[in-house]
Amino acid sequence: MQKMAPTCLRPLLRYRSFAILFFTPLLLLPLPVTVPTREAKCAYIIIIMAVYWCTEVIPLAVTSLMPVVFFPLLGVQSSKSVCLQYLNDTNMLFVGGLIVAISVEQWNLHKRIALRVLLILGVKPALLMLGFMIVTAFLSMWISNTATTAMMVPIVQAVLEQMDNTEYDVTMMEQATGQTNTVTELQEKNVSDPTTVQVISNGQVPDDPRSSEEKKMKKRICKGMTLCVCYAASIGGTATLTGTGPNMVLKGQMNQLYPNNNDVVNFASWFGFAFPNMILMLVLAWLWLQCSFMGLNFKKSWGCGTERTAKEKAAYNVLKAEMKKLGPISYAEFNVLIMFVLLVLLWFSRHPGFVKGWANRLFPDGEKYITDSAPAVFIALLLFILPATKPKFIGWNSSMSDPEQTEEDIKKPFLPAPLLDWNVVQRKMPWSIVLLLGGGFALADASANSGLSAWLGHQMTPLGSIPPWAIATVLSLIIAVFTECTSNVATATLFLPVFSSMAASVKIHPLYVMLPGTLSASFAFMLPVATPPNAIVFSYGHIRVLDMVRSGIVMNIIGVFCVTLAINTWGRPMFDLDTFPTWANSTTNQ
Repeated sequence: MQKMAPTCLRPLLRYRSFAILFFTPLLLLPLPVTVPTREAKCAYIIIIMAVYWCTEVIPLAVTSLMPVVFFPLLGVQSSKSVCLQYLNDTNMLFVGGLIVAISVEQWNLHKRIALRVLLILGVKPALLMLGFMIVTAFLSMWISNTATTAMMVPIVQAVLEQMDNTEYDVTMMEQATGQTNTVTELQEKNVSDPTTVQVISNGQVPDDPRSSEEKKMKKRICKGMTLCVCYAASIGGTATLTGTGPNMVLKGQMNQLYPNNNDVVNFASWFGFAFPNMILMLVLAWLWLQCSFMGLNFKKSWGCGTERTAKEKAAYNVLKAEMKKLGPISYAEFNVLIMFVLLVLLWFSRHPGFVKGWANRLFPDGEKYITDSAPAVFIALLLFILPATKPKFIGWNSSMSDPEQTEEDIKKPFLPAPLLDWNVVQRKMPWSIVLLLGGGFALADASANSGLSAWLGHQMTPLGSIPPWAIATVLSLIIAVFTECTSNVATATLFLPVFSSMAASVKIHPLYVMLPGTLSASFAFMLPVATPPNAIVFSYGHIRVLDMVRSGIVMNIIGVFCVTLAINTWGRPMFDLDTFPTWANSTTNQ
């Protein structure tokens, strides 16, 4: 019977998507019919969207468009109110930040930064892994985790292959002397067994002189080096507000649910909280990967006081060759670097908190009108204007020594092609994430306005007897597990409004539970399908699912530990988490 079960289930699995798509709304239909309130109708759409997001029976972005149709039809909210959420201030910040990231990617500036840092740090095994992790985490702070991983893994692959080839050559050379007598004896047997000599001369026997222990060690190093990239990408994305989708969900929902929150979550405040947490996580992740894949042999890993081995020289030469391919820094790269640095400075200095920012000093009521989206879109606009090559200034009375050349120069436009072309942006922009964020903000707004948030909060009042740190830790663990099989952005979108309602009901600071929940949504370390970086690394074939699960479980524990530590130490004074803020007393329940 057990052998027959899979065969019997096959027809059902064929209709799985159809069944989920059509039966989910039908099975849940009694909810709005028997309880015809706005809260119940809103909950009906949210539950259907949650099921569709988790099962991905239709694309995530398509599911995100459901509020535009069904909230007005069910009388939850007007079309005008719903549609405003899809391109609000937070989404514009996300789009502006992504355009800048695309320009960095377009001109290979991220690769130049990566190679330069790796050459500086060195190629000792421990330092090489640390170098890969630092570079990946830093780049993931500013450009997409997927793009960073897609760029870094081939570099890691090239370095590992060169190290392996060099090790093989060195081993063969070492054994050459010892094998001379053996080869001579074999050659003497040519008359009786010519095939053996032919095989030897073809270099196929012995296949690989290295011991099985060395091969196992090489495999473990490959696993560690490739895993460190996808883990560092996920960790690095948490450090900045625009680094990954869940961070933007928190920013948008804080503005949505608490419009008078005094801009408590901005680029500077988020960075101040999340960057030290990222550093701590990165160090612990590095130690864990070192311990599990390379062992803690201090002398071998760090190579203190020792010369570079042939493998290390080969790795260094690969990095140097890749750097040489890029050539000297171009005019376009330099311009993009200046724009990138300018954007970061504008974000940090807009509203630092301890002094007046440029928004207040330069513009009347600047703090009220200017948010982080303004500098992001301003720099994005400049990227479409600034030239990618140096403009040539040709006078009216040009030398006529070469009339044809002069005529060609005059025909050329004065302003060369810009740093960024819209076709490139259109191709590389993850529009699905923009719609996913918009759908999440529409859900949060409808939940607050319909009264569903208040009802949920009332149901959670008994949780007030549990210590806040325990609530935050348990919720972080739940999110870290849930995000393994669901989109990070969808996970944050579904859970953050619930956390907000719970915080209001038990009278704790909303950020006390929303911050750990947001960061934990990025801790998808266990499965290849959990995030695109994991999938990219898995596709190279060095890692099995079991390897990722084993490492990922510990990584999840490290992540939850670091977030719990952060929220209960430097997070407390930074966001004043010990008091229930006045702005959290009333949400947008109009």
